Amino acid sequence: MKEFIAFVRKEFYHILRDKRTMLILLGMPIVQIILFGFAISVEIRNINLAVIAPQQSETIRQIIEKIDANEYFTFTGMLDSPDEINSLMQDEKADMILRFPSDFEHTLAVSRKAPIQIIADASNPNTAASEAMYLQQLIGSYFTEKNAAASAEPAIKTNIRLLYNPLMESSYNFVPGIMGLILIIICAMMTSISIVREKEVGTMEVLLVSPVKPIYIILAKMIPYFVLSCINLITILLLARFVLGVPLAGSLLWLGIISLAYIILSLSLGLLISTLVQTQMAAMLCSAMLLLLPVIMLSGMIFPIESMPRILQWISNIVPAKWYIAAMRKLMIEGLTLKYVVTEFSVLLGITTVLISVALAKFKNRLE
Repeated sequence: MKEFIAFVRKEFYHILRDKRTMLILLGMPIVQIILFGFAISVEIRNINLAVIAPQQSETIRQIIEKIDANEYFTFTGMLDSPDEINSLMQDEKADMILRFPSDFEHTLAVSRKAPIQIIADASNPNTAASEAMYLQQLIGSYFTEKNAAASAEPAIKTNIRLLYNPLMESSYNFVPGIMGLILIIICAMMTSISIVREKEVGTMEVLLVSPVKPIYIILAKMIPYFVLSCINLITILLLARFVLGVPLAGSLLWLGIISLAYIILSLSLGLLISTLVQTQMAAMLCSAMLLLLPVIMLSGMIFPIESMPRILQWISNIVPAKWYIAAMRKLMIEGLTLKYVVTEFSVLLGITTVLISVALAKFKNRLE
């Protein structure tokens, strides 16, 4: 019995001395509770709404006021023409458009039925469906309150128009997210494990004393994962287009260029992880903490970032997958041109530059 107690005590000492293990055991549950508690939300907030009303009336004004007073919607202004719809949505200045017909008030007074068109961006079908449902309920509640004492209530017929994804295919939403997840996992996690494996078994020093420069040795270990990631990229695009029916509406050239930039970023992240740890297990745990949770929770892959608390929205800006997934949705689904993804592309290049600089500097210092 004494030997068993001594063994248990030894295991406690071993765990308490390992700061990484303590961080995972105590820190990870806290992070998960915070992320799952705040990021996972079926409610969508901060929906930017613009209105088209050729002939404004008191009823339209009251509807707009009711929408703007609601916590889910933000009224962004009136549009002069339907021609402004695409540009407004492409610039991300509006998530939905509420369009009233020119004879809305007259039709409502005569037949007590008036059509209203709801235009939503369905590149994310789940979000678009929820937004349209919110707006329908809000408009319906307005007329219910207004005519509570009347024997007959006006019926508002809403006509929903979904841009970019009219059939509400969920694959339109998750394919860009899966691309961002797969590429960063293959490049970063596997690269870090590969390099750490050499350090763990003691063969990295043997390689470094060879005539080949250290930087070339590192590049030689990273290139296979770069090639595999390119093959994965092509495979995903082929499956998305011909199996899932996801359109590749934008430029394939820029889609490939941004994807290659993201792959290089992921390889640099893997190199940085390899400088921070000494064992393969630590590399896997570190990669899981730095990659899996942020990519799934804070990249917009599954949960809308706009619905998260402000502090998590700020933190999401340092998650590379957020910018890559946003760029892929614009290029693949919405068919936008390069000028609409300049911000995302610039951020990816900036993060890549920082990661390469820090990783190479730390890698050189650690091996010396």
